Amino acid sequence: MARKHARHHRVPVLAGRIARRRAPLAPPKKGWLAVLGPGLITGASDDDPSGIATYSQAGAQFGFSMCWVMLFTFPLMAAIQEISARIGRVTGHGIAGNIRAHYPAWLLRSIVGLLLIANIINLGADLGAMAEALALLVHGPVHLYVVGFAVGCVLLEIFSSYERYVSILKWSCLTLFAYVATALAVDVPWRTVAYDTLVPNFSFKTDYVVAIVAVLGTTITPYCFFWQSSQEAEDERIDPLAHPLIEAPQEAKAQIGRMRIDTYVGMGYSNLISLFIIITTAATLNAHGITDIQTSSQAAEALRPVAGVFTFALFSAGIIGIGLLAVPVLAGSCAYALGEALGWTTGLDRQPLDAKAFYATIAVSTLIGIGINFVGIDPIKALFWAAVLNGVVSVPLMIVMMIMAMAPKVMGQFVLPRPLWAMGWLCTGTMAVAVGIMFWTW
Repeated sequence: MARKHARHHRVPVLAGRIARRRAPLAPPKKGWLAVLGPGLITGASDDDPSGIATYSQAGAQFGFSMCWVMLFTFPLMAAIQEISARIGRVTGHGIAGNIRAHYPAWLLRSIVGLLLIANIINLGADLGAMAEALALLVHGPVHLYVVGFAVGCVLLEIFSSYERYVSILKWSCLTLFAYVATALAVDVPWRTVAYDTLVPNFSFKTDYVVAIVAVLGTTITPYCFFWQSSQEAEDERIDPLAHPLIEAPQEAKAQIGRMRIDTYVGMGYSNLISLFIIITTAATLNAHGITDIQTSSQAAEALRPVAGVFTFALFSAGIIGIGLLAVPVLAGSCAYALGEALGWTTGLDRQPLDAKAFYATIAVSTLIGIGINFVGIDPIKALFWAAVLNGVVSVPLMIVMMIMAMAPKVMGQFVLPRPLWAMGWLCTGTMAVAVGIMFWTW
């Protein structure tokens, strides 16, 4: 076992020295917060400013009749994210690294290329939404805020110690409680909410179907797959007592149990917050006939005369807070995917000079995101095409993930149990149908 552990943890020599880690090589901390990590951060980042815009539009346009979608998507989202986590923890490598090792290069290039484009567009839109939300609260130049948020996120991601940075991301997840507070601050018919959440009220009207597809595409998205898988692999790598499960089966029971709790809590939290956003906008905007909402900042601004300054301020602050979590996750998933695809030294635990290409990818993708806000690209169209690209890449990626997760050459004895296998394929089929409907509605 010692020989295998040494082989797994060796890192490339860069500029004549061994790549150094920033995280201290100490046993992991115990406690409830230690159990929550990649799954919680991934789930919270899924409610990014672009996602808030989608959920706000669903609530404003269709009222409480969209609530059931969040309950429906929870088991699907949790299943595919648990599969992503298992791939990383079992093999010690992220999704891109495993595709590189076991599948054709053209498939890897196609998936990673589309992911990078979609992530960067999404990143730029999120930066713009954060800046507009801050301008709503304190006024001032939106473009300056875009640059400030971007630079702050990049500096924190590159120069913070790994443990401190992960801790910051975990605590940032709490900002989403702003949307629970907004729902509690307005008049909500909770019996109607409960009924519409538990009893689907499906309509075949084109606008309703397109809204469901948009919510599915926002909730189940490729960057979350890459981020959680790579974070599981990195958490294993920096822990001197941990091994990839394929090399240390005796660790499997505890680690798979931890991953399941982390993932289900994270995805449950994500969908609960999404539900509260739909409830808030349905109870205020839809109830007052305001149904055309395109961005999260428009939703916040529309809340001011309808629900009051307090609700407006909470909603706007939530956009900024979760954006500070989502932007680094989007940029980080770009760096993990590209780095693993090209065989670079990757990891937020690495010293900046020892993982130059990895950190450069974070910086460059964020810089391009800044540029999107300065070249006059319509943010609504940008988000639309990001959703299209996410849909295009999600279905083949999920198919590859499902095949990979059932392949003994990849997962050893830790291929998926049948219930998780079934839920994974159900999620894949649902997304395939959703993407097909998206193209059909054009």
